[in-house]
Amino acid sequence: MFAKRWIYFPLFPFLFSLGCECATAQPYPAKPIRIVIPFTPASASDILARLVGPRLHEAWSQQVVIDDRPSAGGTIAGEIVARATPDGHTLMLTSSAFAGSAALYDKLPYDSVKDFSGVSQVAETALVLVVAPSQGVKSAKELIALARAKPGQLTFASSGIGSGTHYGTELFKLAAGIDVVHVPFRGTPEGITDTAAGRVTFFLTPLLTAMPLIRSGRLLPLGVTTAARQPLMPDVPSFTESALPGFTYDGWFGVFTQAKVPRKIVNQLSREIARILELPEVKDRIAAQGAAAKSSTPEQFDRLVHGEIATRKKVFKAAGVKPE
Repeated sequence: MFAKRWIYFPLFPFLFSLGCECATAQPYPAKPIRIVIPFTPASASDILARLVGPRLHEAWSQQVVIDDRPSAGGTIAGEIVARATPDGHTLMLTSSAFAGSAALYDKLPYDSVKDFSGVSQVAETALVLVVAPSQGVKSAKELIALARAKPGQLTFASSGIGSGTHYGTELFKLAAGIDVVHVPFRGTPEGITDTAAGRVTFFLTPLLTAMPLIRSGRLLPLGVTTAARQPLMPDVPSFTESALPGFTYDGWFGVFTQAKVPRKIVNQLSREIARILELPEVKDRIAAQGAAAKSSTPEQFDRLVHGEIATRKKVFKAAGVKPE
């Protein structure tokens, strides 16, 4: 009579494999989604997140939390996402400041290329050159002339070192051949407030966040960075037609997640964001703020970001910009 023999080794790996497969097959999203914002409340990124977030909640019946984490260049928010569990439940909606920080800082608490996956672009916006009416200048040409007459005496605001507003103004400085002093703020709202109060001379800021004070008369728009005039301000000329022929710059905003998030989830997120951005009420609300809804595939967004990092390195070097 043969002795009973139990063979365990083929069975346990099978059960273990089955268990892992079942665990990873949970539908996405399986818990609340967190959208980290690298800037202060009421910034352009925050405004866009509060348009997209509620509609993700409606589509997926999961809570969406908007988490504002302002810091110089967005490094705190970036580190949160780079170190997050790679399950797609932690996102970051940010501006082109992400590329600026990568271009400017040699040492960051993350790798801007290897630690993130682009999900989708969300919007693009013109930057508008604004001053307080009390500054006494009526056009971009007048401001440039004043800056040339008083080198090193005029100041400009930005939403932080390496931010899109900082980068856009460095492009403007190089094109105009002017010497003006940088005054970085924690975010765009703070910079706009001090510009309206006359504490800084000018601000090249997203139209998205400047429109309320432009409409109230507290800020005077001198020019926009797009090639054509903006529908919301048809009387305000572009730089190309008024002061700096050929000068254009578009700010952009987009969503990132952790690099190791499964591609299936990244693609699912990207498709849902694209659907939301096509909703008439979302497109209209973004347009009413002076921006344009614009989605992309993850691959397209990654190419945009990586290309901008390389370009911004060259611009910051040419402008002599160094991290403080």
